[in-house]
Parts: sequence; C-alpha cells; structure tokens
Amino acid sequence: MKSLKLISSAIAMLICFVTMAQERTITGIVSDETKLPIPGANIINQTSKAAAVTNFDGQYSIQAKTGDMLIFQYIGYKTQRQKVQNSNTINIQLFSASQTLSEVVVVGYGTSNSEYEDRSYARAERRKEKKEISKALQGKVAGVQVQNNVGYVAAPSSSPTVVIRGNASLSPKNEPLYIIDGVPAKANQMAKINPNDIKDLKVLKDAAATSIYGNKALNGVIVISTKNEIYKNLSEKELDKKLNIITPIPAEPTQEDYDSFVENAFESPKTAPLSTFSIDVDNASYTNIRRFLNNGQQVPKDAVRVEEMVNFFKYTYPQPKDENPFSINTEVSDSPWNSNNKILKIGLQGKNIPTNDLPASNLVFLIDVSGSMSEMNKLPLLKQSFKILVNELRPKDKVAIVVYAGAAGMALPPTSGDEKKTIIDALDKLQSGGSTAGGAGIELAYKIAAENFIKDGNNRVILATDGDFNVGSASNADMEKLIEEKRKTGVFLTCLGYGMGNYKDSKMEILADKGNGNYAYIDNIQEANRFLGKEFKGSMFAIAKDVKIQIEFNPKQVQAYRLIGYENRKLRPEDFKNDAIDAGELGSNHTVTALYEIIPAGIKSDYLAEQPDDLKYTKTEASTNNYSNELATIKFRYKKPDGDKSIEMVQVIANKSVALEKSSDDMKFSAAVAWFGLKLRDSKLIKDKSSEEIVKLAKKGNSNDSEGYKAEFIRLVETSKQYN
Repeated sequence: MKSLKLISSAIAMLICFVTMAQERTITGIVSDETKLPIPGANIINQTSKAAAVTNFDGQYSIQAKTGDMLIFQYIGYKTQRQKVQNSNTINIQLFSASQTLSEVVVVGYGTSNSEYEDRSYARAERRKEKKEISKALQGKVAGVQVQNNVGYVAAPSSSPTVVIRGNASLSPKNEPLYIIDGVPAKANQMAKINPNDIKDLKVLKDAAATSIYGNKALNGVIVISTKNEIYKNLSEKELDKKLNIITPIPAEPTQEDYDSFVENAFESPKTAPLSTFSIDVDNASYTNIRRFLNNGQQVPKDAVRVEEMVNFFKYTYPQPKDENPFSINTEVSDSPWNSNNKILKIGLQGKNIPTNDLPASNLVFLIDVSGSMSEMNKLPLLKQSFKILVNELRPKDKVAIVVYAGAAGMALPPTSGDEKKTIIDALDKLQSGGSTAGGAGIELAYKIAAENFIKDGNNRVILATDGDFNVGSASNADMEKLIEEKRKTGVFLTCLGYGMGNYKDSKMEILADKGNGNYAYIDNIQEANRFLGKEFKGSMFAIAKDVKIQIEFNPKQVQAYRLIGYENRKLRPEDFKNDAIDAGELGSNHTVTALYEIIPAGIKSDYLAEQPDDLKYTKTEASTNNYSNELATIKFRYKKPDGDKSIEMVQVIANKSVALEKSSDDMKFSAAVAWFGLKLRDSKLIKDKSSEEIVKLAKKGNSNDSEGYKAEFIRLVETSKQYN
C-alpha cells in the first residue's frame, strides 16, 4: 500500500512537471494608464526569445511555459515584466516613462563637494516646482542662462536653450558642449535623460572647459555621469534609440520620387466607345497620403492615386455564387461634387478561401539592408512587420531570406513555416549599411524562388525597401524590363515600401505593376498588422490574375464618361482580348472598386470639349436598336493563377439610378474617398471642394468599420483643412 502511494505521488509530480514544461498560448491586452489599448507594443519571452506585437486593439498572443518571464515594452513607457503562472490570460497596463528630476547639485570648476552643496535650497526649490534637467541648471552657476523655446511650434524632441557664457559668446551659436558618460551629445539628448539615473552633473567654464575639451568647449561644458555609465561608448544614433528620441520629420519631402500623370478627361462614347483598364488592388497611395497628413505635411499631387485610396477600404459585396473566382456588383447614383452628373460604381468581391485550403507557399523575403534603410521607420520597422507575417505561416509553407546592399546574399536558406524562431532570429540579425544593388537582389531572389518552385502553389517574392535602387539596374526602364522577364517564371511579387525623405514610389509602383504583384506602403506597425496579418490571405494568395475590365457605354443614355483614377492602369481596346498583356491580380476575399463619372445624355456641361466635325471617310453611327433600359455593357477577363488563357464574363448595367441619399453605404463612402483624392490632386473636373461636405458624406457611409479605418479617414479629412 505504501509503495502504491509512492508511485501515485511520483506520477502526480511527473504530471505537474510535464504541465509546467508544456508550452501554451498566452493572450491578453496591453493598455496605457488611461486603459486605452496600445497598438505596436512589443512582448518578448525572456526564456525562449519568442516575440509578439500587439494589434490595433492592443491584443497579443505569444507562446510560453509556466515560469517563463514575459517582458512588455513600448516607446515612452516603462518596461513591465510578468511571470507566467497558471492563467492563459495576462493583461498589462504600461505607464509613462517621463519623470522629473528630484535633486541636482551644480558646481562650477571641479568636482562636487559637500561643503558647496546647498541642500536646504534644493529642497525648498523642489517643493515649489518639479524641475527638468535643463531648468535645474538655472541659477546654480554664475553666467548660466536657460530659456524656453517659445513663439513657434517646436519639434517633439526640442529642449530649452542653455547658454553658459551669455550672448557675447565666441561662437555664433551659444550652445554649450554636452558630455554624457564621456560621449558628446546634443541638447535634446541631455533633456531626455532619466534624472533618477544621474550620478553627477557638472558645469565647466572658461579654462576649466577648454583645457579638457579644446575649442569645442568655448561655450562651456555640461558633464553628466550616470550611475552605471549606461550611455558609455554609444554612437549618436544609438544614444537617440536608447533615449527614445525620434528624429524630427522634415517639413517637405525633398528626394521622394513620384511618376507624374494627367487625370482622365471626359470622353464621348461616340468617339471612344470602349473604356478598358486593368484592376488595381494596391493601396500604397492611401497610406502614404496618411503619413503626410499625420506629419503635418503638404501632400504632393503626384503621390495621390485616387483608385488606391478607394481600394484601401473594404466594402460589403456578396461572395461569388458560381464557378468564377469573384462576383460583379454595380450601382448608379448622383455625383456628390457635380450635381448634374452620375456615378457608376463597379465592385468585385474575391472568393473567400479558408486558410487551410490555400495552397502551400514558397516565399522569398527580399530585404534592402543598404545604408538608406538605417532609420527607425525603415529596417527596424521592417523587421517587426515581417515577424507578423511569419506568425501567419503554416508548417507546409517555407521561407528564404535574401538581402542586398553593395551585393546580394542569402541570409536564410528555405526554412519550414513551423520553424518560426529560426526565421525571426535571422530577421533580428539583419543590419543596414552600404549601397543598393537592387537588380542583383531581385535576380537572386527569383533564382531561389524558381529552385524551390511549388507546382500549383503560392510562389512569391516579397520585396521590402525604400525603393532607392542606386546601383546595378538603376533606371526605371531597366527595372521594368528585368521584372517583366522574371514574371514569366510564374513567381508573383509583393512590394512593401518603407520610410520617408528619399522614398522612391515610382520604382515601387513599376515593380508591382509589371511583376504580377501588389504594392503596399507600411507607415507604421498598425499598417503592417493590417496588410501582413489581418489581410494576409488577400495580400499573399492570388485567386485570379491578369484581370481586365472593358465597358461600353450606351450613347443614347451617356453623353460623356470618365474613369476616376486608374490613369496608369488604362489599356487599349485591343489589349482586352490579348492574353499576352499583363493586368492586375485579385487575392482571396479581396475587393476591387472602380468609379466612373457620367454626364447623362441631354445635359449641358462645362466639362465637355467641343464636338469634332463629322468625319469624311469614317462614319460613327449609333445602333438602330433601342437599348433605352441599358446604361452600359461590362466585360471581364481573367486567368487562373497558373493559367495562360483568359476567361470572359459579361454583364449588362441597367439604366437605373437612385438618389445619393438612398444609395448604399458603400457608394457614399467610396464616393467620399474619391472626392477627397480629387481635392488633393486639385482636380479641375470637380466644382465643390468642401472638406465639410466630404466629411458629411463619409459619415453617412461609415458602416461595417470594426477596425476603425473609415473613422480614421474622416479624421484625416478634417485634419487636412489646414494643409490643403
């Protein structure tokens, strides 16, 4: 009996140990002191080194075992640690890291000595107000002046001006030299130091300063020593990163490239009976515009592609009910900006294929690690973005990583999707430096993708860069030729753009358009989570390729028409049936929306050009048939992802219009987004450019917005009033 009890106890202990050692999924929400969710917070398992990032709602999911220590981090907030116990849910509240200095003793010439410290004065001052480091210098040493920066909008990291010698300085700039743990620093870096970390602070003037630091110390020196020399031997960029300092954004983009284009004009169905174009599911233009507006910058006109703005948002079109991979949906209503005109909306809804039913993926991450990628919103953001994508991979998927700078190389051979830690470790090791051999990188990435090609699978190169290809195939023409050649391999292409200041939108768009691919601009971790996480299927799995649309308007009902946006996606009428002509791709559960503005027959319009004289040799006559109940006939052509021959679909659009007030929410909201895009482009074809009216229409159409993107758009329009 005793031995039986011992065996039972041993089994119980074994079960306990196994349970403790078993890895499980920990979920929760990270919020701030006001209980609002924090998107983009980092969660690290200190034991396994696994990492996760919170989504837009502050939610996270990470693998851990009982006893593991989870670390919760977010810029500007104190790091929190939490040990995993029995619960699978851990909610964490982060608190701001900003603190005030409790006490600083400043001594001119030499080291601190207790007989010179006036502690009673310091305590009295502390009771009056909490002091920052720079304010604590005021009045402590003769000749020190501290001035607040007022009278203008300062950068987020700006700090008060400190002058030691006074205005009669020997240098045209009166700023002193700052030394932090022996490292030369800037005023904004000094201002961000946590006062609790300071061991000693000194002010040196005149000979005491120049004898140690030379001519750089002509305006005096402020020397700060921390308790554990935590900033010792750091570079300027490393010091900025350590202190959570974000480099101020320039007022205007100076080296960003955008292809210029002329917006579509009104055309007569009598002289141009067919309108043909390729679908576009890219939405990089919208996120790029959002970046400009959020940074308080003027939006460059050529950065605005209206169709990409409209297609950023999801609309409630029904799923296809036949063998075709998408459904076709049309609606006609009044134009909100030209009251006499009509708007035709064409919506495609891609078939939603369950994740487990999607084919295996052969992915090659092609990552730019050149010197231009060093900023925080480039390679560091890129690494976090790709970790989101890695979390979506299945065991049957595989990933290789190719990097390029001065040359191209393979950072990770093809690796199974269930080896997430191996893939993430390879991402974490990436560092920036060197020039940009973009052509060599593309060659190597496609070579690896072809060598590991999965028949009937999802074979794709995912390029992440700021688009600054300045070595190798540099010109847009060279890149276009290269990528057109590579698409013949059956490998698709996704382009992810990062950064600002030298962002090359023109190259990114060419690569995506010509390479059987799509294109997104990642301006923050929330956008990465949307495109690479929540919309992973639509972004990475094509269900139809080379999708073309051709519409023939009935001249008895339509006096003139114009396609809104899609300027660089227009095709010639004869390209519609030519299967050699490339067109856009549609992903699983993706939607595509296109808008036409129509001038009805019999309406007098200021936007119509003079009609040409009757032709002598060529007669264009309307059909004798009476199609009074038809507005237009629309045709679609598409290929299966692995097919070479296109399939055609045809649908007639009835001559039936509803008032804008009675139109669908999708019609109202898509029209509002297009209206805002036309306003940003300063379109000459819209009369009303009122931001208030755009907001009013968008609010009426704001439904099915669980992620909050439509509400964010409304705030952007309201914000843009002062910039446009």
